[in-house]
Amino acid sequence: MERLTPLGLIISLFLFFPIATSLPASGRPRTYIIHMDKSAMPGAFSSHHDWYMSTLSSLSSPDGFSPLHLYTYNHVMDGFSAVLSQAHLDQLHELPCHLATYPETIGHLHTTRAPTFLGLKKHSGLWPAGGFGEDMIIGVLDSGIWPESESFNDEGLPPVPKRWRGACETGTEFNASYCNRKLIGARSFSKGMQQEKQNISKTNDYDSPRDYLGHGSHTSSIAAGSSAVGAEYFGYAKGKAIGMAPKARIAMYKVLFFDESYDAAATDVLAGLDQAIEDGVDVLSLSLGFIETPFDENPIAIGAFAALKKGIFVSCSAGNNGPHAYTILNGAPWITTVGAGTIDREFAAHVMLGDGELTVTGKSVYPENLFVSDIPIYFGQGNRSKELCNSLDPKEVAGKYIFCDFDSSGQTNAYAQIDEMDTAGAAGAIFSSSEGPFFRPTDFFKPFVLVNTIYGDLVKHYIINSKNATVSIRFQTTLLGTKPAPQVAYFSSRGPDRKSPWILKPDILAPGVDILAAWVPNRGFAPIDDDDYLLTDYALESGTSMSCPHAAGIATLLKAAHRDWSSAAIRSAMMTTAEVFDNANGRIIDMTTGVAGTPLDFGAGHINPNKAMDPGLVYDIEIQDYINYLCGLNYTIKQIRTITGMRQFNCDSATLDLNYPSFIILLNNTNTTSTTFQRELTNVAEGSSVYRAVVRAPSGMKVVVQPATITFAGKYSKAKFQLTVAIDVGVGSIPESDYFGNYGFLSWYEVNGKHQVTCPIVSAFAP
Repeated sequence: MERLTPLGLIISLFLFFPIATSLPASGRPRTYIIHMDKSAMPGAFSSHHDWYMSTLSSLSSPDGFSPLHLYTYNHVMDGFSAVLSQAHLDQLHELPCHLATYPETIGHLHTTRAPTFLGLKKHSGLWPAGGFGEDMIIGVLDSGIWPESESFNDEGLPPVPKRWRGACETGTEFNASYCNRKLIGARSFSKGMQQEKQNISKTNDYDSPRDYLGHGSHTSSIAAGSSAVGAEYFGYAKGKAIGMAPKARIAMYKVLFFDESYDAAATDVLAGLDQAIEDGVDVLSLSLGFIETPFDENPIAIGAFAALKKGIFVSCSAGNNGPHAYTILNGAPWITTVGAGTIDREFAAHVMLGDGELTVTGKSVYPENLFVSDIPIYFGQGNRSKELCNSLDPKEVAGKYIFCDFDSSGQTNAYAQIDEMDTAGAAGAIFSSSEGPFFRPTDFFKPFVLVNTIYGDLVKHYIINSKNATVSIRFQTTLLGTKPAPQVAYFSSRGPDRKSPWILKPDILAPGVDILAAWVPNRGFAPIDDDDYLLTDYALESGTSMSCPHAAGIATLLKAAHRDWSSAAIRSAMMTTAEVFDNANGRIIDMTTGVAGTPLDFGAGHINPNKAMDPGLVYDIEIQDYINYLCGLNYTIKQIRTITGMRQFNCDSATLDLNYPSFIILLNNTNTTSTTFQRELTNVAEGSSVYRAVVRAPSGMKVVVQPATITFAGKYSKAKFQLTVAIDVGVGSIPESDYFGNYGFLSWYEVNGKHQVTCPIVSAFAP
């Protein structure tokens, strides 16, 4: 079995697109996305599709290759995609109706406990208030879906909403009859991929909406999976698996396909978004992303803006390139960008050394109900390479458990140890680590336990001081209510965003570590020896791919409970009511460092669905506000038209100060600065109210709020305030790696009321 590197392990859960930077040499035909000025369409054409087809047919083909049309886009943009030669491209650029052309981009693919951890209850709070999402439709762009999964049963659901305009396609091992009142739509978009890869794999994928990878089934069931009693992963996480919006309907738009790796074409992603808007989805969930480019070159940013104009909420994963700074993806301010956190559940193995001289608990998801009894345990004391299990002698370790004193300076060592353990013939391993790398069941097939360094030091001491060290281990233990939780997952991408650093990203943290959800049951998942893999209906996966559909499902409930709220209001409600303290009453920690994280790690905090249902006040944003922000970013008129699809707008009110429920101050090669923000709050609670500002700021941050008291006459009334922040983070040089300055919070407390509206204030060094 091929091993995944740590980066490959995380990227396997998140789509990553390298952006083409130049046109192909010597006129070789390639796929392009072409933006057109729809207002220039001659009156002789009855539709813009006919106009585009006529435009293509009018292009001369001196090289003998005729243009090939792929998709016409009706909602995400004005334009189409096609396979063109350099000669065609040159002719298009000469047309006055042509706005912009971008080359195709290609890249590789990056719950039984979560509802309880999030406080969702059957008879109170957001679940019943939002009708469990019954009349709502979630569109998921992913690798397809396994319709037979119990998570997609439609028992007890009423008829499909009459407003639904979607369809179920027939394709390889997928029939339209597989759709039901839960899975109400399933489509596949592969034209762009087929141009790049020529064909879809016949052995490692389906040219249809059916999921081969498992990723799409997993994310769909997290967002809106039906109740599935008895779900488990080989004895771990036993319980009832249920999605965030369990009565919402699912529409799958497959855009990921396998050909040597899991790939997606930008043209297909745009087509999927375009169709989802046409079909009438209420919420979009995209656990994928393009590398951060200017927004006019990013198909998700473009498609999400079109969705915004239709009132569709868009949730996207933040990326899995943490814990490094400036790694956020999907950073457009009209997208809700979701980072990943842990939940209060761990999968464990109980370890007993000798005859009970030492008992410790470690982490493991080894998939067999295995009890190891009195097996010799080996530690290569005195040889640092052997202590790290980097050069094991098969004669010394054969049939034994090995203890690896993991070097936390680099995760690559951990995976070298895995290979060493397998090839040297060891029976299993105990890894000691301060950082705790995420081993998945597919990493290797030998039993393993991961213990923290405190326990690891005790184990090491026992082995060194024992003549005949032995170990006994019991696997398949699930621990609930573990503390502290949540923690920021080490892989979760951090802000600031490189292309839009004036908006704090990520927006929010949601569960994304060891999440149990639906899987494809016909593909080996967990290895137990070299050639034997176990199958499973439900799998544990980690990534911001998992946190994104959690937020999408919660947004679905909020949208159902508040039909008049905009997407910005829904995001604001989630952000201003988020939790910044964990279940041990401490500030949410960064699991990489073991100390308190910052808003650049967790955004506004960890999502709290029930509090978000009744936020009191929201920071709302109009479409013109986003345009003003794009103007402030110095986008050209042509670029703004490409992003927004709008022809009539102006930049008279250009600004980088968007009415966002967070504040970020950029330090440009200086330790001091001062910024004033303008904000407007909207009352979404019943009746009149008065709020007073309370600021919590560290030394080096001074904050003034004017006015400090604001009054609302009734529901939907508005009030403005300004926030002036002065930063002084101290003297001395600024290390290149030190991207964080300091942070505090602004809270508006309702006088004689229950509402508290909180926003982070953070300073950071510009990327």
